[in-house]
This record gives sequence, C-alpha cells and structure tokens, in this order.
Amino acid sequence: ALHFPQKLWKLVESHQFRSIWWSADGKCVAINEGLFKEEVLGSGGPQRVFGMNSMKSFLRQMNLYGFTKHRQDFHRSASLPDFLAEEEAASAHSQILYYYNPSFQRDHPHLLASCKRR
Repeated sequence: ALHFPQKLWKLVESHQFRSIWWSADGKCVAINEGLFKEEVLGSGGPQRVFGMNSMKSFLRQMNLYGFTKHRQDFHRSASLPDFLAEEEAASAHSQILYYYNPSFQRDHPHLLASCKRR
C-alpha cells in the first residue's frame, strides 16, 4: 500500500483531476479546495484515493507530513483599473491553496523517500 505522500504525488502527476496541480515552479502543490472536495474526497469506489472524505482530515495529513501552507503573492500594478482587475483575479484564486514541502517537488520523485510522517 502507498503512503500518503506517494498517493498525493500520483494524484498531482496524473492530470486526471482538475482540482490539484503543481505550481509554476514545481515546488508547491496547488489545490482548488471546492473542486478537490468534490472530485477527490467525494468520490467513492475505485476512484477513491484517500481513506478520508473531509478536507479537514486531508489537511491534517498534509500537516503531519510536513507540508506548510504558502501564500501566492500577486504583484500589484500602479494604475487603479489594473489594480482592480488584479484584485478580481486574486479573489478568484482565494480558493486555491498552496502547500510546500522540501521533499515534495515536481521532477524530483526521489525526494519522496525523505517525506516522513512526523
């Protein structure tokens, strides 16, 4: 049986789900919380990835394995119309959670071996 980090890795790498992906630099996992609840935690049967169905339990596992929540910083523009457009884009991203773990990075699956439960 695979441990939580290996399951999470397969999930992020699979492209089967729209709710979870690598950040642009490949150092963080990005999760669309609402969609993730529905798509990953809500599915049963053979589609079931984790033995949990609540976001709270999933995030507890993330914390147990040393993942830390990261804020994505949006660079602000000087002009008011640009600023307002960016604010709208940023609020659309507010449901996106970013988690970082130095042992969990795209293109470095060998690091998973050091991704241990606390």
